[in-house]
Amino acid sequence: MTAPSYAIPGVVSAPAASPVEEAGGPSLAPVDSGARSVAQVLAQSQVEDVLAELERDLVGLAPVKARIRDIAALLVIDKLRINLGLTSQAPSLHMCFTGNPGTGKTTVALRMAQILHRLGYVRKGHLVAVTRDDLVGQYIGHTAPKTKEVLKKAMGGVLFIDEAYYLYRPENERDYGQEAIEILLQVMENQRDDLVVILAGYKDRMDTFFQSNPGMSSRIAHHLDFPDYSVDELMQISGKMLETQNYRFGPGAAEAFDRYLQLRIGQPHFANARSVRNALDRARLRQASRLFAERDRELTRDDLTTIEAQDILASRLFKTE
Repeated sequence: MTAPSYAIPGVVSAPAASPVEEAGGPSLAPVDSGARSVAQVLAQSQVEDVLAELERDLVGLAPVKARIRDIAALLVIDKLRINLGLTSQAPSLHMCFTGNPGTGKTTVALRMAQILHRLGYVRKGHLVAVTRDDLVGQYIGHTAPKTKEVLKKAMGGVLFIDEAYYLYRPENERDYGQEAIEILLQVMENQRDDLVVILAGYKDRMDTFFQSNPGMSSRIAHHLDFPDYSVDELMQISGKMLETQNYRFGPGAAEAFDRYLQLRIGQPHFANARSVRNALDRARLRQASRLFAERDRELTRDDLTTIEAQDILASRLFKTE
């Protein structure tokens, strides 16, 4: 599944057994070994274009954006040190993204892959996103081939492991997840110049995972925590999603959706931007049913692009108030 051309948090997903891959951006010449200034490296790598996209396309996430800029700065300065012949061990780049679903972790991982590629830290800059099911087999002898096949696909890019803590199941002594972890640890150490691994999941569960797997914890250099979105930020995200699909809110619809979010955000299984997308999909379904019922009327462009307040208020969420 190719990621959409727009970068809205929660829109890009990685279903089990179907890794997501995306090119690392345009083919660029390596950063010139004669570059002596930050401006020269930035101009040659066009990393600022990726950072600008991140700033423009992702709502909120100020701490995450700042940390990504810090990492980009580290990589740029490391390039300049190499150009001047200064001994410099390649920076450790394995990362952990923590936060609730729908907070933009996969989207930021895609951008991180582009940054790493443009600065020459990975050869291809693609992202392979997987879950436990893609790495762990059900029978003896199945896990190693599955894990190695995923690693082969990810080489030269970024491997994104969502809900990585499910690899470790201490309650089951016969679980094969530990075998996948051991293979990952070896590759993360020995081939860190050709692969960056990003582990992702809920913060508390990732903390427990690292406590039980100190070897994995020691290989993670950068921890980024993705905060939940506020209602105002979710409204901005909804506007971006609608605009991308040539829809808009009609009179009173934005207010109705704001109210919907205020109710939904406190309920179980709320998934930030992912829940916004699902709610808008249901609103589109109601709009389509409403227009379908008017089969003899000639529909206008406004009819076909407008989500009305009634399309929001028909949600069962309002019936439980």
